[in-house]
Amino acid sequence: MPKLPGPTGLPPFWLALSIAAVWGLDRLIPFSFFGFGGQVVGAGMVVLGLGLMLGAALQMWRHRTTFIPGRDPAHLVTTGFFRFSRNPIYLGDAFVLSGIVLWLDVPLGFLLVIGFMTLIQYRFILAEEARLNRLFPDDYRRWAAKTGRWIG
Repeated sequence: MPKLPGPTGLPPFWLALSIAAVWGLDRLIPFSFFGFGGQVVGAGMVVLGLGLMLGAALQMWRHRTTFIPGRDPAHLVTTGFFRFSRNPIYLGDAFVLSGIVLWLDVPLGFLLVIGFMTLIQYRFILAEEARLNRLFPDDYRRWAAKTGRWIG
């Protein structure tokens, strides 16, 4: 059985670190900008993000392929959530982090969301795209031409 990467090789580590940074900003710079509406929208975004992550992971599980970064997938999944995003799990992460920024009322936290998405793209997504292109060249190119990296 292949060994799991260390914690820095798993995206949930970076999500947890980003959430902790948002919480730290909230404690360092208490602010009230979004108010109760931010909590409602933020909670909805967290639920949406968790749903995206879980739904996409279940789709990959049903196709008997991995969602662990660094491992070669057995199949290219292009249906369901993957019709709208090549990275619905990472998109879900970004929704969760954005929801927490709104919930905790930390406008500066959106800079952390941008930083998180940039880190995920360069640390994980580009390597995964290269792997998919190597393993499923024609199918991957067709899918990538019509499906956005994050959304669209």
